[in-house]
Amino acid sequence: MDGISHITFIATDLERTAKLLCQGLGAKEVYDSAERNFSVSREKFFTLGGVWLAVMEGKPVDRSYRHIAFKVNATDLPALEARLRSLGAEIQPSRPRVEGEGHSLYFYDFDNNLFELHSGTLEQRLQRYER
Repeated sequence: MDGISHITFIATDLERTAKLLCQGLGAKEVYDSAERNFSVSREKFFTLGGVWLAVMEGKPVDRSYRHIAFKVNATDLPALEARLRSLGAEIQPSRPRVEGEGHSLYFYDFDNNLFELHSGTLEQRLQRYER
């Protein structure tokens, strides 16, 4: 196993989701299938923090705590939250945390995909949990 190849999300409106990813998080759109379907449905590809994100047209998923977390600097969280709010993302309260495991901003997109912007690392969390 070499790592994660890509992560796929489902969206009812690809353009609206593209705006959220690009303007809200700083992703770069690298592909739009437009009218050509090489997969299950129309799709767009993005890169964000070195990760390939695929977004495909489809029905929204059920809301849950299932999520993907992107690593960010804690000092960037207020500006990211403001941008995401302005684009219509649904900001969620952070879960209870113990000191030392980092800070998080959770938000749902328009199709119930949950994202976390997190400032901590696995090493920090393990170190904190071992205390």
